[in-house]
Order: sequence, then C-alpha cells, then structure tokens
Amino acid sequence: MIEISKIRNFSIIAHIDHGKSTIADRLIQVCGGLSDREMKEQVLDSMDIERERGITIKAQTVRLDYKAKDGQSYVLNLMDTPGHVDFGYEVSRSLAACEGSLLIVDASQGVEAQTLANVYQAINADHEIVPVLNKIDLPAAEPERVKAQIEEVIGLPADDAIAASAKTGAGIEDILEALVTKLPPPVGDKDAPLQALLVDSWYDAYLGVMTLVRVRHGVLKKGMKIRMMATGATHVIERVGVFAPKPIALDQLGPGEIGFINAGVKRVADAKVGDTITEERRPTDTALPGFAPSIPVVFCGLFPVDTNDFSGLREALEKLSLNDASFSFEAETSAALGFGFRCGFLGLLHMEVIRERLSREFNLELISTAPSVVYQMTLTDGKHLYLHNPADMPEVSRLASIEEPWIKATIMTPDEFLGPVLTLCTERRGEQIDLTYAGNRAMAVYRLPLNEVVFDFYDRLKSITRGYASFDYALDSYRDGDLVKVSILVNGDLVDALSMIVHRDQAEGKGRAICIRLKDLVPRQMFKVALQAAIGGKVIARETIAALRKDVTAKCYGGDISRKKKLLDKQKEGKKKMRQFGKVEIPQNAFFEALKMGDN
Repeated sequence: MIEISKIRNFSIIAHIDHGKSTIADRLIQVCGGLSDREMKEQVLDSMDIERERGITIKAQTVRLDYKAKDGQSYVLNLMDTPGHVDFGYEVSRSLAACEGSLLIVDASQGVEAQTLANVYQAINADHEIVPVLNKIDLPAAEPERVKAQIEEVIGLPADDAIAASAKTGAGIEDILEALVTKLPPPVGDKDAPLQALLVDSWYDAYLGVMTLVRVRHGVLKKGMKIRMMATGATHVIERVGVFAPKPIALDQLGPGEIGFINAGVKRVADAKVGDTITEERRPTDTALPGFAPSIPVVFCGLFPVDTNDFSGLREALEKLSLNDASFSFEAETSAALGFGFRCGFLGLLHMEVIRERLSREFNLELISTAPSVVYQMTLTDGKHLYLHNPADMPEVSRLASIEEPWIKATIMTPDEFLGPVLTLCTERRGEQIDLTYAGNRAMAVYRLPLNEVVFDFYDRLKSITRGYASFDYALDSYRDGDLVKVSILVNGDLVDALSMIVHRDQAEGKGRAICIRLKDLVPRQMFKVALQAAIGGKVIARETIAALRKDVTAKCYGGDISRKKKLLDKQKEGKKKMRQFGKVEIPQNAFFEALKMGDN
C-alpha cells in the first residue's frame, strides 16, 4: 500500500479552450503513463463527440507515478474537468475528490467568466490552488498582464505562477514539482472502518456498472462485501483497479487513493453518485457529505420517431443517467407525438450532447419539443405547482400568479464590444447589477430571465463579440412575470408539442415566427390550411397554406361555359367538406425545424 504522504490528488480547472486536456496529455507523457506510440491528442477525451467538438464533457481520472527532484517517488491522481458552464456539476464532483487544483489561464486571453466560476468552486472546496499560465509560446501572450489580472480579478497571488506551454512541453516539469511541493497530501486512517466516496459511475457493455471511488478511511479490497449507505444495497467487490490511463487491476485501495471497482451492480439506482461506500461487516458511523443535487434548468420532451422504440429509449436514458448524474427524466405522453420522456438538463449544450449520444450510442431516432424552463404557479385555490411542460398550463381563470426563474449572469468582453452586449441584455429584459473593468476587458453582471437565455442568447453573444465574450451563469431566484401560453393550431387542431410560454410583449413576434416557419414545413393539402398562434381564445398571428388545385375542367372540351362553372362549383363544395373533416398530417421533421426559430 502507498504511503499516504506520497499521494497528491488534484483536478485541472480552466475556462473552455485554455488547454486543460493538452496539459493533462503532457503530464501523462512526462510521467510515462503512455508510450509515445500510444499517445494521441486529448487522450482523456474518450467519447467521439468530445473529440469532434474539441470539448471535455466527462471528467476523467488518471493515476501517474512521478519521481521528484528530491529522489522521492510520488503518486499523482489527476482529474481533467470540463470547462463549459453546462458541465459545472462534473467539475464540482471532481473537486470534492481532491485536495488541490491546477488553475490554467491562457496567457493571451487572460481570466474569463468560467475561470472565475471554477476558481470559486475550488476555493469553496478548500483547495490549494497552483496558477499556471499556458500558451506562453504564442506571439500574443502577455504573461505579466495576465498575472496582474489573476491578482486583481480573482485575488490569488500570481508572482510564482508557472509559465508553461502544453504544445511545446515547456514548464511541465515545474508543474509536477509544484504539485508535490505545494499541494497537501490527503488525510486518512487505514485502520479505521472503510469510508469511500462514490465519485462517478458509468455503464460498460462487458463489465456492467463501473464505479469510481475516492477512499477516505480504511482499505477497499477485492472480495470484500460492501454496503452503499444511501440505498442500503450490498455487493461483493469483484475487481479493484486504477486508470493509468489504461485500467490496471490491484488487490486493494488505501486511504487517499482514487480508483475504480466492479461489484456486480445490476441496477442503475444502486450506484448513486455522492453515496458513501462502507464495509458490511464493520461499517462506519458517519456518511460523507456527498454532493449537492444538481438542479436542471432546461426541460424538453424526447419522443421516439418509431413508437416501438419507447422501451429502448427508456433503457438508453437509464444508462445515460448513470453516466451523467446531472441529467433527469420522467415519462410523459403527448397527443401529437405519443409516449416519450420529459428530460431535465443543465443547459442547451447539455441537451444537445445528450440527444447526440442517444442517436450515436443507442441508434435512436428522436423528436424533441421546444426547450422550456420550470415555472412556479399559484392557483386561485392557493395551491402551488411546478410547471415543466407548457402544454400542462391551466386555464387563465384558475391562475393567480406565475413566477419564472431568473439567473445571475457574468459576461466578460473586450470593451469595444460592450455596447452591443449591453443592448442584447436589455433586449432580453435584463437588469444590470455591476459593471467593472480589468485592463481593457469589461465584466458585466446582469440578472436575466432564464426563459430568454435558453434559446439563442449564447450564440447571439458570440456573434456580436466575434467570439471574444465569455458567459457564465447561476440560478438566482423566482419572480412574478407577465407570462402567457402561446398555442399553435393547425387547421383548428391544437398541436401541444409546439406550445410555449413567453412574455406577453414578445408573444405576437414569436407566434408569427413559428407560423411563418410552419408554412414552409407543412405539405400543401387539397384544401386551405390555417396556421394560427393563439393566447387562450384570441388569435394573435395567422398564416394560410394555399390549397392544391386539381383541374376538374380538363376533360371539358368546348361547349357552354355553364358546364365548366357547374364542375367548379361541385369542386368548391367538396373542398368545403374536406376542410371540415380533413386531417392535416404534420411530418416529424417539421416539429424540430419549427422549434429552431430561436435562430432568427
């Protein structure tokens, strides 16, 4: 067993694209975790979707052996974390398993919004933080300015910040030395009853449920009978090991170590992230605090295109929720789309990634409804309800008040783009809280309704600032709002999958936009089709799809005009009857395309 004073557990935190995964690559290479032949870029980003998008979605763990300059051998447990705000829950879980953090800041771009968010999470977790200035080989790098910015904006001493370049390998040895000299070793007692934190779990097609654990006290051995404290489930450990970065089997894990176990867990519900694992025979008295549950902020319905895929979709969602603790789902039905699930996500990117993983990993074809947020309603009889699906909104006469979620957003942008950024926030009903400067970068703090942010706020922000702005948010509070439900009617029939809740001032614009889009998507019929957007019984926008016309007079050669008129009148009567009883089939892709109106 490794001596606890020779272990260092640390996570790598930074804003998106500041070089976390590349620094992790260099550390693995220098420590000899993988040979040069096995090495590839972003070796820890194992999912195809991560490699294509160039982002980290899942936090990954690696154990490295390092021989320091003082001749001592150390074991380093590295956790590479995501940078995007939608995957902040992954970061908080990784931080709970470590004692220190490597803070990576791009030497050309400086401190960004997500840098701040992740640093504050690390400070709340009582971490020792080692600042690193990455990309110093770039011509635009300004290490002295960025050091001053770290001290000014974050409040961390940056005199001894390590200058490094993950691309060239400069400064990597200094980072390793700083890890063993500046970070504290973990504390734990190997003779105490077993107390281990369940950090992550995922489904492996061959081995079943895999579990990542951080041992606090005691020893975790192969063949030991363990108990999950939250669920009370008991299992026998079949395999213990570590990722280096390839899985290596061991006999046991001691205090301070991070590794994986296989314990024949069959049910997804038995491997709850944040649970405490203890020994069945000699249990610990106290459970570890675990993690605060993640709160989904965006909801949408997912429905299989083929209704026979419903049970396959349920299985796929269960396996994904094991792999991603911040994702939640429950069954729901829709008149237009049949049986499906109402799913909760931490943001639009999170929603997009889950959709993509369902189609790639499980070969499912899905339709998703409009993303919506959770509203709090008070009915006239005093009842309080949460509204997840706009289609379930009660009649206006039964509604006393409706409250919408607001967020506190931090936007950092070069000052030349500040005007358009403030205009965008004001358009979205934002309220300015603070505006400060650090060098030539402005930091605007705004309160914004989440409803206005979920569709296309981030895309608009990136386009008006040419990609230079960064954006981070946290839920703030619920507030009363003048909100209405916009219903979409096709030929007089309500299409519940396209219902949405919007602010009254924007209802007409959004209703009109969706009708115009549907006009191009719904195929023409033999009769006129009316597309309407309505608030209650009042129609606020309308488009008409013209009828296809069959030439009934084609066989009528010459003769009296009254013969033609007679045929045309007969056709008119038939069309009236068709319009009365005709059903308009809306193609599946129309739902998805119509909801992309956030693009406009």
